[in-house]
Amino acid sequence: MEQIIIDIMNQYGYWGIFLLIAIENIFPPIPSEVILTFGGFMTTYTNLKIWGIIVASVLGSTVGAIILYLVGRIFNKERLERIVEGKLGRALHFKKDDIEKANAWFEKKGYVTVFFCRFIPIVRSLISIPAGMAKLKLTPFLLLTIAGSTIWNTVLIYLGVIAGASWEKISSYVDGYSKIVLIILILVFVAVGIWFLKTRFFKKEDTETVK
Repeated sequence: MEQIIIDIMNQYGYWGIFLLIAIENIFPPIPSEVILTFGGFMTTYTNLKIWGIIVASVLGSTVGAIILYLVGRIFNKERLERIVEGKLGRALHFKKDDIEKANAWFEKKGYVTVFFCRFIPIVRSLISIPAGMAKLKLTPFLLLTIAGSTIWNTVLIYLGVIAGASWEKISSYVDGYSKIVLIILILVFVAVGIWFLKTRFFKKEDTETVK
């Protein structure tokens, strides 16, 4: 995949960077660290400019974020509530109140969350979906997305410029950081799952036993 990314960037320049970053935001497994650090390196031997790569990458990030935001608007809170009220929701012991609480929390903390999540691999893309589901206002969502993406993209691009031909080392370091974050997210997900099972399933069993 890395070689395909490099070939696209070498052939299409800014447009290639824009397209790859937009796709990376929709499909997080595509490594943004390769795109951005190699993009920085490209400024040392091509006519591409740092500011041009920053603009192209931020536009790509924004387009990808808008698409996922719209997905969240389509698959909204009301649809989730219908699922929770159905057989699957009852089997998993989900409640409509769970959706209400999650949505209320995101309405209060959503804008701050959107900004800071732009610095967390994988989450930086997927955070746009709950933002859409919570119906965060599009203008502040876009402004915070652009601000966070500009910082993240600029740092990686400049690291690629500084590293030069050794850009792959920077990419591997960021990839290591991404893997650590992924492991932490999996552990958190497992911990939350265990807590949920304990509070919903086992608590119910204990109550029935007492009766």
